[in-house]
Amino acid sequence: MAKPKKLSRDTKLGSTSESKRDRRNDDREVTEDRVLTDQERLDEFRQTMFQSALPDLPPIEGYHVCWLTTENPRDPIHGRIRLGYEPIRESDIPGWTHASLKTGEWAGCIGVNEMVAFKLPLHLYEAYMKEAHHTQPLFEEEKLSDARKNAEAEASEVARGAVSFELEDGQADLGEAPEPPPFEKTLTDRTRRVNR
Repeated sequence: MAKPKKLSRDTKLGSTSESKRDRRNDDREVTEDRVLTDQERLDEFRQTMFQSALPDLPPIEGYHVCWLTTENPRDPIHGRIRLGYEPIRESDIPGWTHASLKTGEWAGCIGVNEMVAFKLPLHLYEAYMKEAHHTQPLFEEEKLSDARKNAEAEASEVARGAVSFELEDGQADLGEAPEPPPFEKTLTDRTRRVNR
């Protein structure tokens, strides 16, 4: 005797899942036009700027522009303001109204979430970059050079000249001050590449 075939619940009710799917599609009203308007496309483009990364700020003549966070207690924005940084307002960058903060301490400034756009006069930017990326590293290099010279002198004294140090590439120049690079030119070159 053959076993009776099991029927699914839909079969017992006289419908199949396939016919249900077709009926749902037929009964559904199309409520949206699937073509985007130019304004909707522009809004989508703006949203993509804020979802993955901060948008690139356009250059402002005579200033270095950057994003600063309001969330870092070790580097507060008010400390940066004392150093000469100025918040970028809506009026500084035409067409950036969509990115201006509407409420809070930084209302009217360009911002995204906890990040606020700032500008720094180029003469201060140049001085800060020279200090951070030339003068301070040179000071550290001089300390290394002095330590090397002291180690050579101690080894020479102990071995009475039987030991000599071989310097690797770049070590012979330690402690000699090269000319600082022009950070403003580097910034200008970078700005040109971004604007292409």
